[in-house]
This record gives sequence, structure tokens and C-alpha cells, in this order.
Amino acid sequence: MPKAVFYGNDSLSKLGEQVSLLGKKALIVSDRIMEKIGNVKKCQDLLDEAGIFHVEYLEVNSEPTDVHVEEALKICIDNQCDVIVAIGGGSCMDAAKAVAVVATNGGYIGDFMGGKRPVEKRPIPLIAIPTTAGTGSEVTNVTVITNTKDDIKMMIKNPAFLPEMAMVDPILTYSSPASVTAATGVDALCHAMEAYISRLAQPLTDNMAISAIELIVNNLRTAYINGEDKDAREKMALASMQAGLAFTNASVTLVHGMSRPVGALFHVPHGISNAMLLPAVLEFTKESAVDRLADIGKILRPDLKTLTNSELADVTVNEVKKLCRDLNIPNMKDYGLDSERFNQVVSKMADDALASGSPGNNPKVPTHEEIVELYHYCYNYDFTVLETVAK
Repeated sequence: MPKAVFYGNDSLSKLGEQVSLLGKKALIVSDRIMEKIGNVKKCQDLLDEAGIFHVEYLEVNSEPTDVHVEEALKICIDNQCDVIVAIGGGSCMDAAKAVAVVATNGGYIGDFMGGKRPVEKRPIPLIAIPTTAGTGSEVTNVTVITNTKDDIKMMIKNPAFLPEMAMVDPILTYSSPASVTAATGVDALCHAMEAYISRLAQPLTDNMAISAIELIVNNLRTAYINGEDKDAREKMALASMQAGLAFTNASVTLVHGMSRPVGALFHVPHGISNAMLLPAVLEFTKESAVDRLADIGKILRPDLKTLTNSELADVTVNEVKKLCRDLNIPNMKDYGLDSERFNQVVSKMADDALASGSPGNNPKVPTHEEIVELYHYCYNYDFTVLETVAK
């Protein structure tokens, strides 16, 4: 976990005093959307009040790349910044994490993938401020950066990527449009469910994952339909953080392993690509994780108390399908992925998924051929076809 976590409405107000404890010159990493809706200015004003010098890098987009990292890094070094503030979705926080590590250790961000290069020096302290309820990046030791040369999403995990502080202010999520609320909410659900069925799960992560799942299934639809619902927004912000804590300690599994190549090659937002895959991957995994999926089924449908664990596992798959349907999640074909190019790169996607290591945490570890088959299945996936469950 980060050394400090501030959660609750108006927790952003503590930014100036907390930055002053860490440094004197701040780099704000964000995007143009955050600038447009005024969240960047909120940070600037709070830093001004605290007498903190600040510069900004606002060119991050929905898929952070090594180019963004290099551009922000130059501003950071040129201005001798000694603290970084990231405000936005997971993309902004991931880019900031990469800058924080490379700024003190040098090299290229991809050098740190898979432990090929050790992190020898402490990163610049980072304060992460999420504006969506989804990625949980504010409390994770993972960054995902696209290698623009090879079209690979690099998932890089190291304790050095853990932010120094997290500020989770649900008020900042009110501005998320419905589509973003849906995508990031399902991303958080993936984090929690994958952490719970992961081969690396443990009792502490189980507690966080189960709590997050319950909060998400009871509040995501409300937040999607009515973004001004304060109670739903608060609970989704908490769920996202809990899911992040769960998966950063238990790891993600096959969904994320398959999702990253889709994002890298077709530029599908991360939460959407996860949602496209989640029900089908649960179906693939079901027989190897019956008891764990049954636990989730009891949360999703507490009224179905007399079913067997196998039937409850089917309930879990069905309820996830219904949620994706209600959130208008498309399959890959409906999203617009070109079928000809998809067929050309599907083998590479399977290679990249396996290389990430995440599929190895799945209860049922897939072969290359099984991943290719799953990609094809997901391309035309029908979220309306439900499993038959005994009553």
C-alpha cells in the first residue's frame, strides 16, 4: 500500500500541505480533458496556496505510451522537479509512475519490464489522484505503458511504481461520462474477480476483492444511469481502490493478459477491452474455479441459497453478462475491430498475452491455441445468451 491514503469527499483539499512535505517543485501529469473540466486548475490553485512551484505535462491520452513518458520526463528533469502529482484516470497515473522511476534511475521505461533492469534508486515521490472509479492505479505497484515501436502494452510491476500517497476524492468522479463510468467500473470488477480467483490469492486480498465485488454490483448500474448519485459514486470510488489493493497483491489473470494486446493493436480503452473478454474468460475458467466463482455467485444473487456450487458458478457468469449488457458493452465486432486485421494479428495477440505472465495466474492456464480460440469466440460474443441454471 502507499504510505498514506486519503479517502473521502474533499480529500483533494489536502494536496498542498502533503506536497509540501515531499518537495518544493511539482510536476503535474494529466490530460487535456482534466484541464478542460477544471481538475488541473484545482491542483494548481492548491499548490499555489502552499507556495509550491509547479509545471505541467497534459498530453497523456487514453493509452499512455513511451513517448508520453519521455516528453513528461524531459519537463520533470529540466525543471528539477522533486515531487509528481498525477490527476486523471489510470493512464495519467501510469505515465506519472513511469516518469517517477525513470527520472531517478535513467534508461528507457521498457528496460524495467520483467525485472530485466533493477530499480536501484528511489523514485520521485508521487501523489496519485484518481478521477475515475476503475483502475485502482493510485494504490498499485504496476504501470502499463505502450511500446510504440513494437505495438506492445508493457505491464511492468515493481514496488517502486507504488505511489507515495493516494488521494481518493469521490467528488472528482462526478464528471465521468456514462461510457467512462461503465468501462472503468467493469475494469474494477475485473481486478476484484481476477484477484479472487488468482493462483496468488491470499486471505487479505480475498477480503478486499469480495468487498469490492459487492460494492460494484450494487452501485455500478446506479452510477452509470445517474452520475450525480453521491452514494453510488462514493462506494464505487472505494470499490475501485479496494480492487486495486487486491490485484496489486494477488495479481490479475487471463482477462488482463488478453486485454492488453487488444488495447495496444486496436486502441480499445482498457476497461472496454476487459469487459469484452470477462464473461467468456469466466466460462473458460469455470470448471477450474467452481468454488471461488460460487462464492461470487452468492454475492451477486443472495436470494439463490439452495444451488450447488457448480450452479452458482453459472450464476456468476450470467450476472456478469447481464451487467455488461446493461452497461451497453459491445463485442469486438460491434466495437468496430476490423475482422481481416484481427485475423492477421490474433496469433501475435496470443503470444503477447502469454508473454505478460498474467495468464499463468489463471486457475486454468491456457495454451496459445486456446487463447486464439477465445479471441475468436469473443469477437462475436453474445452477452444475451445465458447459462441454464437450476432453480
